Amino acid sequence: MLRIVLLQFASTAVAGAIAGWLGGVHALVSALLGGLCCVVPNGLFALRLFISANKPGAVNPMTFFIGEFIKIALTIALLGAVVWLYRDLNWLALIAAFIVALKSYIILLFRH
Repeated sequence: MLRIVLLQFASTAVAGAIAGWLGGVHALVSALLGGLCCVVPNGLFALRLFISANKPGAVNPMTFFIGEFIKIALTIALLGAVVWLYRDLNWLALIAAFIVALKSYIILLFRH
């Protein structure tokens, strides 16, 4: 779980660097914020699963479903906060970095 979150963070940094190179500072910030809107909820979800897996008798499907619901709600809330608070938003960079971070686990699938 930690490897996936770290890979998502690294792919967010790479997407941010590319966006900054192509579109300037506002694209860089937008891409970093877009990627973090994916990485932060996934990291918290992974932490929640790790903690509940180490408790005796705490593993049940409801832990996963509640955590997944919280992750989705937090992702939507973070994206909404970025759109509302960051006035110089570059939509293309935000969405591209979000998708790159969201789909970066595919790299781990082809690694082995």
